Amino acid sequence: MASIEALYIFDEHNILILDHVYTSRPPPPSTVLPLYLAHPQPRPSLLHLPTTNPQTILYSIQQDNLLFLSPSHSDIEPLLVLEFLHRVADALEEFLGSPLLASKITSNYDIVAQIVAEMADAGVVCQGEANVLRDVVETGPGVLGNLLGKVGLPGSSPALGKGPTNSGLLQRPQPSAPLSSAGSAVPWRRSNVRHTSNELYVDIVESLSVTLAPSGRPLAAFANGSIAFTSKVSGVPDLLLNLSTGGRGSGMGNRGDQLRGVMERVVFHPCVRLAKFKADGVMSFIPPDNRFALCGYEVDLLGSGDALAMDARKLDLPVSIEISTGLGSAGREFEVRVSVPSTSSSARSAAAASLQSNLGANRPGPFRSSSNTEAKGPSLEELTVRLPMPPTVRNISDLRATKGEAHYSPADSCVEWKINSKDACTLGSVGAMLRCTVQGPPSEDDEGAANGFTNPLGVTTHDYDDDAPAAVKPNGKDGSAQILANSAEKSKGLMPTCATLSFGLKGWLASGLKVESLLVDTKKSRGVGAEVKPYKGVKYLTVSRDGIEMRC
Repeated sequence: MASIEALYIFDEHNILILDHVYTSRPPPPSTVLPLYLAHPQPRPSLLHLPTTNPQTILYSIQQDNLLFLSPSHSDIEPLLVLEFLHRVADALEEFLGSPLLASKITSNYDIVAQIVAEMADAGVVCQGEANVLRDVVETGPGVLGNLLGKVGLPGSSPALGKGPTNSGLLQRPQPSAPLSSAGSAVPWRRSNVRHTSNELYVDIVESLSVTLAPSGRPLAAFANGSIAFTSKVSGVPDLLLNLSTGGRGSGMGNRGDQLRGVMERVVFHPCVRLAKFKADGVMSFIPPDNRFALCGYEVDLLGSGDALAMDARKLDLPVSIEISTGLGSAGREFEVRVSVPSTSSSARSAAAASLQSNLGANRPGPFRSSSNTEAKGPSLEELTVRLPMPPTVRNISDLRATKGEAHYSPADSCVEWKINSKDACTLGSVGAMLRCTVQGPPSEDDEGAANGFTNPLGVTTHDYDDDAPAAVKPNGKDGSAQILANSAEKSKGLMPTCATLSFGLKGWLASGLKVESLLVDTKKSRGVGAEVKPYKGVKYLTVSRDGIEMRC
């Protein structure tokens, strides 16, 4: 049976901070790390190492600047090893906090050792839920002393007998309290969950990936979304989460058909009952305690319509961008304009988000927005425009922005224009503009003719031919026009070819999804009384990390 052989964790300086061998005799970390680093970047998550004996497959992930490696020389499912590495990282974050730092692992090795030992037994994965590990991993002060005391070694635990009749003898530890029946049947939720304040939060985050042609026609438009759920309810609650598509897929049958038509490539947490979602489009689940990823999905913003007939306005993007190149007398200037379209549905989404904040009027329990900003309306945050420049550009001599700050980085060969949140919220349909002047590589024609002088030290050779007619040089207005035309033609290669847009928008989703209701099923819940009415909050967030690309 294939199994996990070893787990190696390295810090940001490639120094080993954890070495745990589960089974077999895997190659040591000092062997696999140089072979991994020798591979050129970007390094894949699966590498074949033919120089080891026997040949080894190396699995790797990176999280918070930490490198997780797991070598294997047997035939094993790659997704199993990669998922195990992700689960280990999630479990460490659950116990040590986020972000995951090397100092946290080295200073809490007693807890880390318990985690990696409980998650796999002799290489066989037996526990992957970080939430359930709370029942078996001991935390707090004196953990290492308790562990040593239970095996008869000197420690702070009173495991060694102190009485006169059993002095010096190893005392059998008292059995711990049995797990409650309410939590034993749920493998992803720890038992005996108790909270002083009962709270439920739904956070829907969507990341845009849009490519626009120079004419504004969308070439591709997707939104990758995730639903993060936070449950702080005592007992074992059974929840029902209802979503609506906001008008998308209205002619596709029932709610389940509409959601499946909009939400593509859906992945769920194991707690979600798939049959209920396929039949009614309702997410029915018993949540793990605290925060977890409930669902992930993808939305095709172009839908089934003809992409050739669409434009950026029909995509309903919260921010529009326009680029004009070849401006100025010599064609060495370009202009970028960003604005908020007046036809955007941000105002309608704001009203919808405000409506969701009062869904508890006719439902058990208050349902309010978890942020006061969303009740007022969507807010645009940290708008950034990046323009990669050709390598032939020598400098950007002049950057004039009506709002925000712009700078040119010669090392990255990129112009970056940042507009802070305060100015971004006041863009409107007028928007803001950035105008730049490009300087290309120095040449005699550009710097001499364009500036009105020639190099007096230049040497030119002439071949005399009495029979050939003399060439007529352009002069006057015709000569200047010819020089400007040549300069404009050469400047085309100095213009940016695309621009990317980054921003964050609270209170709005590109897919149009909305939370209709979040109910606690009191009949199926255990340990949750009918009088318990948890506080409920919802939050929408759309982000673009260089996700909107406008081509020139």
